[in-house]
Amino acid sequence: MTLMPQTDSATSTSSLPSIPRARSWAVVLIACAGQFLVVLDVSVVNVALPSMRTDLGLSAIGLQWVLNAYAIAFAGFMLLGGRAADLYGRKTMFLLGLGLFTVASAVGGLAPEGPYLIGARAAQGLGAAVLAPATLTLVTDAVPAGAARTRAIGTWTAVGAAGGAAGGFVGGLLVDLLSWRWVLLINIPIGALVLVGALLWLGESRTGTGRRLDLPGALLVTAGLATLAYGIAQTEQEGWTAPATLLPLLGGLLLLVVFLVVEARTAAPLMPLKIFRTRAVAAANVGILLCGFSSFGMWFFMTTYAQSVLGYTPLQAGLALVPSSLSVVLGSKAAPRLMPLVGERNLAVAGALLAAGGFAWQSTLTADGTFLGTILGPGILMMAGIGLATTPLATLATSSASPSDAGLVSGLVNTSRTMGGALGLATLSTVAAAATPLDGSLVPGYAAGFRVSTAILVSAAILMSFWLPGRTTSGRAASGR
Repeated sequence: MTLMPQTDSATSTSSLPSIPRARSWAVVLIACAGQFLVVLDVSVVNVALPSMRTDLGLSAIGLQWVLNAYAIAFAGFMLLGGRAADLYGRKTMFLLGLGLFTVASAVGGLAPEGPYLIGARAAQGLGAAVLAPATLTLVTDAVPAGAARTRAIGTWTAVGAAGGAAGGFVGGLLVDLLSWRWVLLINIPIGALVLVGALLWLGESRTGTGRRLDLPGALLVTAGLATLAYGIAQTEQEGWTAPATLLPLLGGLLLLVVFLVVEARTAAPLMPLKIFRTRAVAAANVGILLCGFSSFGMWFFMTTYAQSVLGYTPLQAGLALVPSSLSVVLGSKAAPRLMPLVGERNLAVAGALLAAGGFAWQSTLTADGTFLGTILGPGILMMAGIGLATTPLATLATSSASPSDAGLVSGLVNTSRTMGGALGLATLSTVAAAATPLDGSLVPGYAAGFRVSTAILVSAAILMSFWLPGRTTSGRAASGR
């Protein structure tokens, strides 16, 4: 069974023609606000978990699923959300995803028991998966190719990175001043405001090619990614070799293999495999995955280190990471100015190496570390490097895609970052646990995790230097085969 999207003459083009400059940046602002919300909620609940456990009587496993339910639904439905945005309309999917996300936030914030909270977090993740791919496609639709679009993508990248970075601070502030419930309830007024702005300012766009939504492919990739994400989530509690981990990991990989076989034989596939023949799309997504692998774990480890080792309160820990949050924004915003000078590939490689230097410095952390030497200095290098690397990678991936695949590639970029972060956090947590001494000191394990991140980023820099297409001379990324 397949679904056919509605089309009409007003919305059958791949992008809106001649959007006025003022309106185009209003569209960018609205799209970035949506992206900020969905990325923020990946990390914002971390500091609220102890309060949630006390108030709702959650077990350790239940507490873990407050995080996992969101991440699994988010990663599992991302590609489906991206293709749906192409076929049914970017504005429609943006409104649908944001509406579901906002309603689920209200349910979670008012949850009387743990199962309600976990279910609401899963619904939030589903809304985020529908919303997130539409945000990047709206940005690239609103701004013409060239320097202006590169700046807009830099803004989108900066806001998304800032959402993940701000989670600890925002969560700590709300928990300290109000209660854990406001970590979720704060999404209601913000979501409502963005919804109003979207209704007023966004125009509809879709591919209008009459293509059908590939339901078998959608079910296979969603089940595969969700099962794989579930297996990754199990590693922290069960380890990598336990049946509870291996079975979903292998099952998820098998489903993804079947998905690739089906897509190769389907006339209108959910994810045309030909997009990976475009060198920029394939290489940039691998680079984004590896950067996400390192950066997501950084926020978790640094928040825990500040509170559990240095004795910071949740609010103090959040404030301590503000300079790192600002540095990723500055790096993302500086990237569009540097790309014409040094080229996308060189900037991505330089950013990854700068971040690797910060992670190497962070791996020298001690139990009596200072704010300047163990949080501020390395944090700025790590996050500035990630910001510098991610913007050219996102630009290369999205500008190399055909208009009919814009939403799909946007979903793929978000999927790469999210799955990279989930895999990285699970892997680095396992490394840290294995390196933790019998006395329970967190420092040796965290140092080992940062050393692994350093190696991953150096490897990413080497890979990108050979695989990414060379310097581009026009407003469009090279799509070398």
